[in-house]
Amino acid sequence: MEHSNREGQRVPQVTFKTREGSQWKDVSTNDLFQGKTVVVFALPGAYTPTCSSSHVPRYNELGPVFQANGVDQVLCISVNDAFVMDAWAKDQNAENVRFISDGNGDFAAGMGMLVDKSDIGFGKRSWRYSMLVKDGVIEKMFIEPDKPGDPFEVSDADTMLHYINPQAKEPEFVTIFTRDGCPHCIRAKAMLKERGIAFEEIKTGQGTGVSSRTLRAITGRSTVPQVFIGGRHIGGADDLAHYFGVA
Repeated sequence: MEHSNREGQRVPQVTFKTREGSQWKDVSTNDLFQGKTVVVFALPGAYTPTCSSSHVPRYNELGPVFQANGVDQVLCISVNDAFVMDAWAKDQNAENVRFISDGNGDFAAGMGMLVDKSDIGFGKRSWRYSMLVKDGVIEKMFIEPDKPGDPFEVSDADTMLHYINPQAKEPEFVTIFTRDGCPHCIRAKAMLKERGIAFEEIKTGQGTGVSSRTLRAITGRSTVPQVFIGGRHIGGADDLAHYFGVA
C-alpha cells in the first residue's frame, strides 16, 4: 500500500477526545495547529517496543532543541483511547511531548494513514510517519516505507531535526549519581538547575539496585555525587563547580 504524501495540504479537521485530569475535553485540530509550528509523529500503538524504546524517548530528548529552532509543540498521535495514551505518557515521563489520542482513527484516516493490522490483533491503526506542520499546513512529511512489519527508518526525531536545521546543536545529556541525604548531591543538582540543565538522576544505596561497587565500577569512585556530561565524567560537586567556573 502506497501512503499518500500530503505536503502543501492542510491537516484533517477532527476533534480529539482527550482527558484533562479526570474530565473529558474535546481538542480540535485548530486548537493544536492554528498559528503554531508543530512537529507530529504518529505511530501504531502505545507501549509497543519501537514506540516506547526509540520513537518517543528521542523526540522527548530533543524537545528543547526543537523549541530552540522554532517549534511550538511536539505531538505524538496514536490510534489508542485517551486512558491508554495518558497512562503511556506517565510511563514514558516525556515532558516535552504532548500525547494525543486518535481513538477512532479519524485523523489517521484523514491523513490517508489508517492501515489494517488485524493480522496481529490491532485492528485499524496509524502507519508510522512524522510531519512538520505550520499554521495547519503540512510543510514536510517523512513516511515509513511500505515494508512488512513496522519499519522505523525516516520518521525519527533526528531526521526531523536535521530537516528543520542541519546545524542544530544537540544537548549534552547529563547524568548524576546521588544518594538520599547527601548535601553535596543537593549542591550539585542546584548548580545544574540554576543553569537550566536537565539531568537524569540515578540514586545509589540500599534498595536502589545501584551499590557502591557498581558506582566504583562505572566512575572509579565510591563517593557521591558523580556527574557525567555528554558522556564525560566530570566528578563530584567541587569538580562540577570548577567545570562551571564557580569559585
